Amino acid sequence: MDTHPHIPVIAIDGPSASGKGTVAARVAAKLGWHYLDSGAIYRLTALAATRRGVSLDDEAAVAAVAATLDAAFLEGAILLDGDDATEDIRAEAVGEGASRVAVLPSVRAALLQRQRDFGRPPGLVADGRDMGSVVFPTASLKVFLTASAQVRADRRYKQLIAKGEAVKIQQILQDIEQRDARDRARSVAPLQQLPDAQLLDTTELTVEQAVRTVLDWWRQLLPR
Repeated sequence: MDTHPHIPVIAIDGPSASGKGTVAARVAAKLGWHYLDSGAIYRLTALAATRRGVSLDDEAAVAAVAATLDAAFLEGAILLDGDDATEDIRAEAVGEGASRVAVLPSVRAALLQRQRDFGRPPGLVADGRDMGSVVFPTASLKVFLTASAQVRADRRYKQLIAKGEAVKIQQILQDIEQRDARDRARSVAPLQQLPDAQLLDTTELTVEQAVRTVLDWWRQLLPR
């Protein structure tokens, strides 16, 4: 089942490093709604599997990890098995692992209802790859948020450099392009712009401008 029909949902989908998480979290804060970072759930699954010595190519084993995932989203922190994993799940290796396990149908099925459970009053802003197509197909507003691969690589590079990580821009760009190709080609819930989704290209927009655009679209849907 989709989330309760009377609970409004704004679904923001888009490719890796497009800024959808930042935009979604700020939109949720502005509206006073709940926020779901679906990518974090897949990252937590990859991290938990790795910590337990499970091969990310073993679909049944990873799905078992997903089915018993002890995850919690607190204000400013993401917990795995009761421990703060906020920084750990942002590592590039974990992101790569998340992209690998996300193509596994059994893993996606195990995590589907868990994501829908975030749909609670007064509303939910959810970001990911298939929020509007699979997880919340009846979402009140669907947004496909993207930016050029080069701009997304630049943004990720600046984030990692600020954390003191030694990274090369060309490697990041290559990783993003490979992840895009994998996300679009997967057989289950491929990354796509739905016909009923608003396109938001943030290549030349600030975060504030992107947030304002989504909020404007939402207000246009409200009864006059």
